[in-house]
Amino acid sequence: MSQNDFRFKQFVVCQDRCAMKVGTDGVLLGAWVNASQAKRILDIGTGTGLIALMLAQKSTAFIDGIDIDENAFLQAKENFSLSPWKDRLQAINSSVQDFTTHIHERYDLIVSNPPYFIGAHPAPSEARNVARHMDDSLSIEDLADCVIKLLSPSGRFCVILPFMEGVKFIDYAEKAGLYVSHLTKVKTKVEKQEKRMMMEFELVRKEIVEDELVIQEEDLSFTEQYVELTKDYYLGLPKKR
Repeated sequence: MSQNDFRFKQFVVCQDRCAMKVGTDGVLLGAWVNASQAKRILDIGTGTGLIALMLAQKSTAFIDGIDIDENAFLQAKENFSLSPWKDRLQAINSSVQDFTTHIHERYDLIVSNPPYFIGAHPAPSEARNVARHMDDSLSIEDLADCVIKLLSPSGRFCVILPFMEGVKFIDYAEKAGLYVSHLTKVKTKVEKQEKRMMMEFELVRKEIVEDELVIQEEDLSFTEQYVELTKDYYLGLPKKR
């Protein structure tokens, strides 16, 4: 372990090999997802394994974390092996497209904090570029189509995306037969525009539950809402960011 490791209440995330480090989006999604009834979970683009570890903490599910990048796969494998839930966690080095063609299992919960900077300028390193650019390795169409094939009939898919990419994903997913059932709009501050969307999808159409999450107060302290959501994971949230 190194001084750059990210320590949570019940596990540690080593991130020296992984292009994308622990960030707010991953923590938000991992804390937001309801995994209490899940028996088999798939984390698409697992990276360090953060979300898989968060879901292992609050469930008894068996969890597969897949990533196309070999270094990310090795990092997740290391983090899984160091966790209290190593017997329920498996890291797999594969694209979700290839994984879908070989796997016969169906998951009752699928999660993803995918690469999403569609059309943005390439990142300096190849690994970071793959990790950040959806249209380079994982389009919204591929993501939706693979989820539909991997999800059990009563399963749920949870994802976090920037607001505009989220709107595009909802539109395509509905045409493909994947329907949003819960939508949480994320703001950094109450007066700001929505920055992210956390979405839950199902294979059957239901009435959509919509709500909002604000991360910061005016003085840059964390809101009670954010602290309550993440309290089971963070060792302690600073008053200022």
